[in-house]
This record gives sequence, C-alpha cells and structure tokens, in this order.
Amino acid sequence: MSAPQTYATHRRFDPLYHFVLLPFFLVTVVATITTFVRRPALATFWIALLALAVTLLALKARVYAIRVQDRLIRLEEQLRLARLLPEDLKARIPELSVRQLVGIRFASDAEVADRVREALQENLDGEAIKKRIQTWRADEYRV
Repeated sequence: MSAPQTYATHRRFDPLYHFVLLPFFLVTVVATITTFVRRPALATFWIALLALAVTLLALKARVYAIRVQDRLIRLEEQLRLARLLPEDLKARIPELSVRQLVGIRFASDAEVADRVREALQENLDGEAIKKRIQTWRADEYRV
C-alpha cells in the first residue's frame, strides 16, 4: 500500500509515457532534424516531418485524455457540491471554473464549503485551492 496522497505527492507520472515514449520521440525528432540539416534531401525532410508528427500525436493524445478527465471531474464535483454545499453556495456552483473544480476535488467533504467560499471570494486558481486544503481527499485515478 502506498503512502497517503498529499499536495506534495498528488502529481502523477506515467513512467512509460513520461520517461520512455516522450523522451524517445523527442530524441528522434532532434536526430531526424539533425540528419536533414546535415544531408538535406526530400527523404530526410520527410522522415523528420514524420518524427515531428508522431511526437505531436503523442502529445495531443495526452492532452485529449486530460481534457476528458477534467470534464468528468467538473461533472463529479458539481454533483458533489450540490449535495454538500449550503444553499447560498449551491447557487454559485456555475461560477467555479474547471481549474477551481479540479483543485476543490481534493478537499474533504468537511472543508469543501470553506474552500469553495475562498475560491469564489478570492478568485483562487486550482493550485492555490490545493495548497489550502487541510484534510486531503486522494484521487488515485488521475491520468
């Protein structure tokens, strides 16, 4: 069993993506561009372009996954907040940005109203909200 999640440990790295595939693609882009510069030809240009396209595809796939995840977090948190917040704050749920909702999701049920109130009054971003959380609610499913 792993240690409890906190602000300091909540960031996720996918070892295969972050430490194998992405560096491999980046090295390949640099190597193919270097080859094209040293030996300009249609074939070396095309290979460099292909390497760049594959790298961009890998980055774009990651961005798409994170955006879908953020949409799900938005929905989950709106439902959670509708259940937990006092009436005066329930009406203000639509004012929260996706970034704020992503930060609020780590707040325990007991303190979520305080974090929402602060986020709305002080226009806090997700990171500032996470730093104020007293009792961390782990999210083990983040991509």
